[in-house]
Amino acid sequence: MKRLLLPLILFLLTVLEGVALDLLPTSIVTGSLFIIPHWVFILLFFIAIFYDRENTGYAILYAIIFGLLIDLVYTGVLGIYMFTYAFVIYLVHEIRKLVLNNFYVTVILGIFGMILVDIGIYLIYSVIGIAHLMWTDYLLYRLLPTVTANIAFLLILYPFARKVLLKWSKEQLQDHNAF
Repeated sequence: MKRLLLPLILFLLTVLEGVALDLLPTSIVTGSLFIIPHWVFILLFFIAIFYDRENTGYAILYAIIFGLLIDLVYTGVLGIYMFTYAFVIYLVHEIRKLVLNNFYVTVILGIFGMILVDIGIYLIYSVIGIAHLMWTDYLLYRLLPTVTANIAFLLILYPFARKVLLKWSKEQLQDHNAF
């Protein structure tokens, strides 16, 4: 049953990302700022940090699956979120092996990951001719509000995700060692 909980939560976050802007006040949504929720990425990030072991890649697999799902449902181009999420989660998974795992490092790594994801998505959209913002406009009106909003989500989710994912990871390791 627990093996189904992570994909179920990721699916729920995928659905909620689509209606997230409807939940915000209209003054924020109709203004010049673009806030893109990357909630699925944040949970994938926590899975990579707290759930995955050095020799497992659940977060990368989930990044491919749910990145493709986001591409299918919310974008007109397949592979952008799938590639970007999987690549950045892979980087986070590898960097995690090199750094101390504490609150500050996790938050800094999360911010770094969110910036990479959003810039990666914007670059791909720019190359294929969908995005037409100037870099200064992109940085001020999309990247900064997006990262700020997602940092708030990361900080709110951090204590719960850390506790639950570490517990599930330990249980999974014990189940694996039982055989």
